[in-house]
Amino acid sequence: MAFDEKKVKELMDEAETALRGSDPLEAVCRLLRDRVEHYDWVGFYLLDPERERELVIGPFAGEPTEHTNIGFGQGICGQAAETGKLFLVQDVTREENYLSCSPEVRSEIVLPIFRDGGLVGELDIDSHRSEPFTMLDTVLLEGICRMVSPYL
Repeated sequence: MAFDEKKVKELMDEAETALRGSDPLEAVCRLLRDRVEHYDWVGFYLLDPERERELVIGPFAGEPTEHTNIGFGQGICGQAAETGKLFLVQDVTREENYLSCSPEVRSEIVLPIFRDGGLVGELDIDSHRSEPFTMLDTVLLEGICRMVSPYL
């Protein structure tokens, strides 16, 4: 099925169902990775309550990464955490402040997740394709972030 508005709605409905399961964040990661062809790594980074300005890896679907802790400002994830804004990099080879999780990654999108006005984590998606992300990805992933916020 093409990645279109219909698929976005289906994925949102499936994510809502996945959040009712026993491991909701991991289920959402698997759902997105399995159902969106250009999502090769999907994971959550969570604000570490014991360390100031640091993210720690949470549930993810994809190859393991050595980047289990990321300081604010470091790489795409750290920049998203520091600014509180979505970061979309369609070609990571053009990004100076990039932490490579795999030599196969060509693009990345990171969305901060807020609860009660404060940052609690973020959703990170890596793709092995250059320039795969569209406005539909943003719509889908912003919706997912709103849904998972209470679980972080």
